[in-house]
Amino acid sequence: MGITKTIFSGFGGQGVLMMGYVLATSGMHEDKHVTYLPSYGAEVRGGTANCTITVSDEPIASPVASFPDFAILMNTPSLMKFEGGVKSGGTVFLNSDLVDLRPKRRDIQVVAIPVNSIAERLGNARGANMVMIGALVQKTGLVSLKSVIKSVRSIFETKGSKVHKMNTLAIKEGAAFVGED
Repeated sequence: MGITKTIFSGFGGQGVLMMGYVLATSGMHEDKHVTYLPSYGAEVRGGTANCTITVSDEPIASPVASFPDFAILMNTPSLMKFEGGVKSGGTVFLNSDLVDLRPKRRDIQVVAIPVNSIAERLGNARGANMVMIGALVQKTGLVSLKSVIKSVRSIFETKGSKVHKMNTLAIKEGAAFVGED
């Protein structure tokens, strides 16, 4: 795998930092080296938030992702800010429910997923971030879906089994949207 850098970005309250945290803890469950570098505005909910996650089989020299391999962009301002930094050959995952624009670049792959619609269909509007993390992991293989589900269970264990079941369903639906193995 080498070193893979991923940036998650969106409005505060969309679960952007949680997606990054889930990816980081999933990497740790698989004994990989990881870094998690969150960044958010003072207003948090409704403001911008982003985080950079590095997952590697080898030690990581810097948590900064100048040219990430993957960008998960949950809103239009995030697309405008981070599209140019994605490395050539990288992939942008878009929340197509909130991002009408598409990247202008032709040297990156674009995966558009209606994560809000999928989450609402499942009866869990707040689960859009779990739909997205499922799609990301299914498409990239950064970590296994099993590790993501295990991480989500441990992160939300005090919330009860109902929350875990909803999150697991959202993760699996996101994975199914981008295709089965």
